[in-house]
Amino acid sequence: MSTVNGGVEDVYGEDHATVDQFVTPWSLSVASGYSLLRDPHFNKGLAFTEKEREAHYLSGLLPPAIISQELQERRMLDSIRQYQVPLQKYVAMMDLEERNERLFYKLLIDNVEELLPVVYTPTVGEACQKYGSIFRRPQGLFISLKEKGKILEVLRNWPEKSIQVIVVTDGERILGLGDLGAQGMGIPVGKLALYTALGGVRPSACLPITIDVGTNTEKLLNDEFYIGLKQRRATGKEYDELLDEFMTALKQNYGEKVLIQFEDFANHNAFRLLSKYKNTHLVFNDDIQGTASVVLAGVVSSLKLIGGTLADHTFMFLGAGEAGTGIAELIALELLKETKATVEETRKKIWLVDSKGLIVDSRKNSLQEFKKPWAHAHQPLPDLLSAIKAIKPTILIGTSGHGKTFTKEVVEAMAAINEKPLILALSNPTSQSECTAEEAYTWSEGRAIFASGSPFDPVEYKGKTFVPGQANNAYIFPGFGLGLVMSGAIRVRDDMLLAASKALAGQVTQENYDRGMIYPPLSIIRKISAHIAAAVAAKVYEFGLATRLPRPADLVKCAESSMYSPIYRSYR
Repeated sequence: MSTVNGGVEDVYGEDHATVDQFVTPWSLSVASGYSLLRDPHFNKGLAFTEKEREAHYLSGLLPPAIISQELQERRMLDSIRQYQVPLQKYVAMMDLEERNERLFYKLLIDNVEELLPVVYTPTVGEACQKYGSIFRRPQGLFISLKEKGKILEVLRNWPEKSIQVIVVTDGERILGLGDLGAQGMGIPVGKLALYTALGGVRPSACLPITIDVGTNTEKLLNDEFYIGLKQRRATGKEYDELLDEFMTALKQNYGEKVLIQFEDFANHNAFRLLSKYKNTHLVFNDDIQGTASVVLAGVVSSLKLIGGTLADHTFMFLGAGEAGTGIAELIALELLKETKATVEETRKKIWLVDSKGLIVDSRKNSLQEFKKPWAHAHQPLPDLLSAIKAIKPTILIGTSGHGKTFTKEVVEAMAAINEKPLILALSNPTSQSECTAEEAYTWSEGRAIFASGSPFDPVEYKGKTFVPGQANNAYIFPGFGLGLVMSGAIRVRDDMLLAASKALAGQVTQENYDRGMIYPPLSIIRKISAHIAAAVAAKVYEFGLATRLPRPADLVKCAESSMYSPIYRSYR
């Protein structure tokens, strides 16, 4: 083909093809030159040395300055701090991840307390709501009803082959925000960023997946920017067949040891899917099991402040969905181990209140299956306040998904019954929290021990500074996942969750207690994750569910040494 005016020959035909003709999307297979700068796994920006620039055809493609990763990190942090709107910070962080993976993780690991709320709750909630507008390029796999019958082929389209952790959602119950359909992808992406930053699982071993079966949210169905299937949610047989094919394909493609974390499925599917697949796959539901484990850790560590043993306390939950019943079940299991009582007896220490009032045995016929074990003998009570006055709980846990439900009267009632009431307002994001830290401390006259699901700033009350804890699942799931991966686990058992809770509670120091904290600071999260991973792996080996043999002598060292490091590598 002749070239025009000394131009470069159009080998692939892109320039001369008409709009309706097909062209082949060629790409280079070896990362060098311009393609190296466009590859987030290997790109180091201005940190490439002169030798590397020569060897990899980068001369002239970068300005002459060579700056260290530390300086790049400082510059990026300054840039992110310029933004006033959290969503802008989120977009800037996601852009960085798509440009320079190692710098993204270095920034997140070194500034975890500042940036965790940006890449995870509460900002990720807003990001999911506006995902259609901020969508740049796919960060995971979208598997919709259109892919039915060929899910295995779709999985093979993902470029990374040795996957160890998958986080999957169907977008039906995103945080406390409801059905966001395919836009729920922000959650698996955010969770897996934390698996790497906090738990040290390699980014290339993580795969975010969204199952798109439609959405029942009218606003999204009418939104021209919505990125998912514009149809009502599939249910029943159609839904189950898709999930069955999906779970079978995962095992076929990635083997027995791939960890599948279910995330933000609606109640009616979450419990069902967990019990359906827990004996055939390595599955874990963070909303049910992760939340339960982190809350149990907070309760166990708070005993040093409120006194007594677990069995001395009476628990009351507002909200009887996945999180509420999951936490209640794990607390009952721990009580069972401590007291040697029957399951029925331990459950009687735990009371649940839902939208219709206290869950009691006279309501049993109308209750969903997962609520029935918590229906105890008592007269019906219409609301939380009347239930508190009648049952006199020592620990109040909110998992309702509705903000402002721990009213002044509720907190005052808890403070009247208890010298130091433990109040956990766990619903996310911040707008859905049952009460704020300031409300809990003020209404209890500074006596409450408080933790929440989303972060709150320290509160000054009558000259004393209170530091609220954050019962954040990010304390548990990254270390939990690392423990399963490093032992080559093939199944998850409840005892592993108990071990994770105790390992987390064991990381709270006297200095933390003195400040009213029941969780350790997030700044030492990788150390915490290593201890949780070791405790979980120990249980995996004890139960004979490990495939990585022989068992390492020092599991904490093994966890620390297997963690991903975001420091730049030198290139030949």
